[in-house]
Amino acid sequence: MNSKELIARRVAKELKNGSLVNLGIGLPTMVANYIPEDINVMFHAENGIIGMGPTPEEGMENKDLTNAGNGFITYVPGAVSFDSAMSFAIIRGGHLDITVLGGLQVDENGQLANWMVPGKKIPGMGGAMDLVTGAKKVIVAMTHLAGESSKIVKKCTLPLTSLRKVDLIVTDMAVIEPTEEGLLLVERAPGVKVSDILKATEAELIVPDYVPEMIV
Repeated sequence: MNSKELIARRVAKELKNGSLVNLGIGLPTMVANYIPEDINVMFHAENGIIGMGPTPEEGMENKDLTNAGNGFITYVPGAVSFDSAMSFAIIRGGHLDITVLGGLQVDENGQLANWMVPGKKIPGMGGAMDLVTGAKKVIVAMTHLAGESSKIVKKCTLPLTSLRKVDLIVTDMAVIEPTEEGLLLVERAPGVKVSDILKATEAELIVPDYVPEMIV
């Protein structure tokens, strides 16, 4: 199991039956591949879809079925397409139960930076600002490190996506929950020691006496 699959599988366990869930571009789209059989959710994409299914098998792609990142998707029975105005009315109206987004940095205040990559062309923040502000629960799915640099930082140096703090961070090393007291270490990835997480994290973490291993 690679790091991205590990993250996607763990995020999938956060989804509740009957939820309307937005999946951001990139890694978050993988979450749709690992939904438990007893959980029924509907996936939203901000380009105007409710009812995304798993990634299509190679050779079965349909050029007319794509997500907001232009990646190929499938539809589930009952899926519906609509325009961007309706899509953002759903987001801004507070109708999304959960959004799963990638991240570049999350800081000790639980604030997210995820739309500007230094030295690269900036396409704009897309729907990220609206999603972090409007969804009932915000989960960040990202690798713990960018090269050798921690993505869990004391203070974001990249432009913030929103002033609202996120609700949960899932990386390939840990599950971390932003709280009023700070960043709480909730789980560690299989085979990863607490000391490894602390070494790879710039931000200060609150470490309980017992940190269970995440189940994926």
